[in-house]
Amino acid sequence: MSLPPIKSAESQGPVPDGASAAQRFLRPGTLQLGAPPPLSIYVHLPWCLKKCPYCDFNSHEFKSDGSASARDFPEAQYLNALRADLEASLPLVWGRSVHSIFIGGGTPSLFSPEAIARLLSDLRQLLPLQPGCEITMEANPGTFEKDRFRAFHQAGVTRLSIGVQSFNDEKLKALGRVHDSAQALAAAEEAAATFDTFNLDLMYALPGQTQAELAADLRTALQFNPPHLSLYHLTLEPNTVFASRPPVLPDDDTSAAMLDQVTDTLAAAGMDRYEVSAYARPGHRCTHNLNYWQFGDYLGLGAGAHGKLSFPHRVVRQVKWREPAAYMREALAGRAVSNEEEVSRKALPFEFMLNLLRLRHGFEPALFSERTGLPPSAIAAGLQQAKAKGLLEQVQTETGTLLRPTPLGFDFLSDLQSLFL
Repeated sequence: MSLPPIKSAESQGPVPDGASAAQRFLRPGTLQLGAPPPLSIYVHLPWCLKKCPYCDFNSHEFKSDGSASARDFPEAQYLNALRADLEASLPLVWGRSVHSIFIGGGTPSLFSPEAIARLLSDLRQLLPLQPGCEITMEANPGTFEKDRFRAFHQAGVTRLSIGVQSFNDEKLKALGRVHDSAQALAAAEEAAATFDTFNLDLMYALPGQTQAELAADLRTALQFNPPHLSLYHLTLEPNTVFASRPPVLPDDDTSAAMLDQVTDTLAAAGMDRYEVSAYARPGHRCTHNLNYWQFGDYLGLGAGAHGKLSFPHRVVRQVKWREPAAYMREALAGRAVSNEEEVSRKALPFEFMLNLLRLRHGFEPALFSERTGLPPSAIAAGLQQAKAKGLLEQVQTETGTLLRPTPLGFDFLSDLQSLFL
C-alpha cells in the first residue's frame, strides 16, 4: 500500500532553501500540533558491491579492481555534499536535539572508518545529540567489511545491523548475495564481540526454502545471542530483477507456517516481537525504528533520502535527489531537496495508523492528536470498525489506556491499516 504521491520538483518549480522553507512551514495553518516529536537523522550512503535481484532501495553498484582500498565512488565529495545538505536543512530543525542516527544504504560499510568518523563529527558539530544517542550503521558480512567493524565502533557507531539474510550458501546464491555462509558466521561473531547492541537481518520464504532450512537459520542466528533480530518475508517488489524473472517461492500456507515458526522459536529464546518484523531482548529495541513507527520526525540526508518534519501547523515530507551524481551536484549548490509536500489532513490519519499499528504493544490514544494535530474524531470511525471486526482492542494497563492490534489484527495487518484510508 503506497503513501500519497510526493510532488515533483519539476512540477512545482525550484524547492526553496532551508531558511525560506522554514519561514513558509511556520506560517499559520489548520492543524494544531503539540510539542514536536523526537527527531532522528537518516543518512543514505547509496553504493554497494552488487545490486541484489530483490532490492528496490536506492542503491548503485560500484566497480573496483578487487583490492580492499579500491573504490570508484567519490567518498570525500559525497561527505562534502552530506555536510552541505545538513547545513541547508538546519533552519528546519533549529533548537531540536537528535536522539538517534541511522546510516543506511546501499552498503554503508564500504565507506572507510575515517569517512564514518568524519560524518559523525559533522553531525555532532552542527546538531546537539542527546546523551546516549543511538547510532546505527548497516553492514554486509563480506570479509572486507567485517575487518572494519571495530574501527566503525571506535568512530562512534553504537549499533551494527548486519544484512545476513541466510546462513545457507544455496539460499544466499539464490538471493544474489555477494557473501557466503562462512562470511556471515564470521561477521556475526565479530559483531557480538564488538558491539553491546547489534542486529541480524534474516529473510524467510526464500526460493525453495523448507521449514527445516528456516529452523537451521534461526538456530544459527540464536547461537550468537543477538540482542535484536529482524525477520522479513521475501517479497517481489516492482522494478526489480525478481519482479521480471520471479523465482519459485513457498506457497501462502507454507509462508504462514514459517512466520508462526519464527515467532514461536524466538519467543522461546526470550525475544519479544515488539513490531511486525522486529524481535528484541529487553533493553535492545531499535530506538530509531521505534521513532518511525511512533510517527516521530526524521531528517533525511543523502541521495534519495526521505524525511518527515513537524511544525506547529503542518507535517512536511521531503525527498533528496535520487541519483548520487545529481545529489552531490545539487546539494553542494544548496539544493539537495528534489521533492517536498505538505501532508494533507485527509492523509494524516492513514499515515499515522500505517505506522503505529505495526507496534504489537500498542499506543496511547492521545498520541494521535499530539503527532497529527487532528482531533480524535478523525479516526473514530476506523477504530469502531476495527474493534467490531476483532482486529483492534482497547486495553487498560498500569500506565493507562492503550490501543493495540489483536492477534488477528496483527496477522491481517494490511486489512486493519486499510480501515483508516
